[in-house]
This record gives sequence, C-alpha cells and structure tokens, in this order.
Amino acid sequence: MRSTEASPPTTRTVTSADGTTIAYRRTGHGPALVVVPGNNRMAHNYDRLAAELADAHTVCIIERRGRGGSGPQGAAYGLDREIDDLLAVARAEDARLVFGHSYGGLVALSSALARHPFDRLAVYEPAISLNGSFDLSFREEFRRLLARGKHVRALALFFHRTRLIPLPRTPYAVCWALSWLMAGHPSEVRDLMPTTAPELDVVAGADSDGSRYASVSAETLLIGGTRAPAYLTGVLDPLARIVPDARHVTLDGADHNAPDESAPARVAGALRAFLA
Repeated sequence: MRSTEASPPTTRTVTSADGTTIAYRRTGHGPALVVVPGNNRMAHNYDRLAAELADAHTVCIIERRGRGGSGPQGAAYGLDREIDDLLAVARAEDARLVFGHSYGGLVALSSALARHPFDRLAVYEPAISLNGSFDLSFREEFRRLLARGKHVRALALFFHRTRLIPLPRTPYAVCWALSWLMAGHPSEVRDLMPTTAPELDVVAGADSDGSRYASVSAETLLIGGTRAPAYLTGVLDPLARIVPDARHVTLDGADHNAPDESAPARVAGALRAFLA
C-alpha cells in the first residue's frame, strides 16, 4: 500500500462557460488527473484517494456545482453544465487524465465524447442507464418529500430504491434508521440533498442504448465492485464492448463507495496501473 502522507490540498478556482465559479482541491505532483465526485459527495471525500496517487499525479478534485466554494447548480443545470465545469478545470491544469465516480462517471464519459482530447479515462460504476436499466421512477416522490422538508423520508426512499447501502436486500426500516442518523439534523448530507433531484433527472435524460459512447476516443478503464447493485455493474460489460478502447476490471468485495469511503487504496491501485 502507498503512503497516504501528502502535502495538504490547496483550493483553486476556475470560471466555467456560463460564468459560474468552480472550486477544486489540488494536491500532489506529476501529470494532472481530474477527479469528478459522485452524487451527495464533496471534494474532500476523495482526499484519501488523492493521497494514494499524489506521488505520481497532480490530483484535482472538482467541487461540483452546489457544493462548497463552487456556485449553485442554477436554473439551466444539466449535463452540459457539468461537462463545462470539468473541461474548465482540465484546461486550467492541462489535464489529459480524468476519473469519475458514480454520477461523476457519467459526467466524465460524456465529456470524452467529442469535446476534450483526454488520453485516458477511468470511471467507477458510472451512473449510466442503458435501455432503462436504472429505475428512476421514484424521482417525483423524492422531489415532493424534499419540498415538504421530509429529509429523512426522502433519503430513506433514495437509499431503498437505489440499493446503495452495501447490505443485501436492505429493508426500508434500516434505510430509514440510517437516513435519520445522516439527515435527521443539519449535516453535509442534508445540505447536499437538494442537488440530488436535478442529478437524477440528468441520469434519466441520458438513458440510451449506449451507442453514443462509441465516439469516446480515450483509452478507458471501467471499474466495478462485486458488492455493488447489478444495475450499476451490469452496464460495464456492454460499455466495454461499445467504447472502442476500453477494458473492464472488477474489484472483489468492493462496494459502490470504494473510491471515497471503503477502499480508496484499492481503487487507487487500479488507477495507478492504468494511468502509468
């Protein structure tokens, strides 16, 4: 395992195409790698991953819209805005390497379609729906609960329907109890919840047969774990067949939160081998 000791991250900002300020955390040295966080995540959640890679890369973790020092999602929020933000950071750092986790994986893959000549692209269980594989029928109920201030019930619904708690067949009562601990009082998770509904809309709007990803020119690594929901890992093999220069690796025992919580060193190891 690599040492996790690294110089403290610094914060920089860029201006995206629509004038929105986008902050990012920067640490390490070497070829720049831009990290795009997932839903309900902030840049600091990936500090351990960055520390594992900091001896080989300048790791730049985007603070996505609606978080920290970055501007709000805005009324015109959509996938194009997230792509603009990623490209603004990539250009500022002359970065040709990108890693996206979950929702950030959708952003990373979409940004590589035609708009930036990334050399290598890695994603961990991207939030991509192929032919309706990601069931998002709970979106309106989730939005209504948030509008009524029912944060615990909204988060419990999200956990129960997305099955992102790494336990088999998690009953709703367990999802509710965990949600009460996470969103029952002012917290980072609670603060980020309003950003989730628009992001779910983006995932739904990007549903396709996958053929659009055939134009990704970057060498691509698709990573998944054996403890993640099948709707997330099930798209990796089809994507590996669609993306011209792609490979798929599976981390045994890893769950969906491996990059930021449960196994950042293992994910960093896969990235290090791929990006070398």
